[in-house]
Amino acid sequence: MATTAARLLQGKHKPVYTPFLDLGDHVIVVNASRVKLTGRKEEQKLYRQHSGYEGGLREERAKIVRQRNPVRLVEEAIRGMLPKTKLGDAMYRKLQVYSGPDHPHAAQKPGILEVA
Repeated sequence: MATTAARLLQGKHKPVYTPFLDLGDHVIVVNASRVKLTGRKEEQKLYRQHSGYEGGLREERAKIVRQRNPVRLVEEAIRGMLPKTKLGDAMYRKLQVYSGPDHPHAAQKPGILEVA
């Protein structure tokens, strides 16, 4: 699922794809709380964030992150697949992730892309 979303954000499905232009679409991901991790990733995968102060590194296991903020699992997975440049930042801003099936973007008439 995350791979498909990353490719849509980059615009790789379009015939006019160019690596140095942002031609991607806006992507809405719903039901982020139902994402499954394979293997022992729930206990072993670490999510890190740093406050900027000395000793300010905080680490949390995927199991705890899923309980607190399931959207973060999907956002960080997709963020890691995008370019680490200003262009990647622009692509990331077009991503919307929601933990449940409801989202406030019905007026834009989004298309549905089923991913198993």
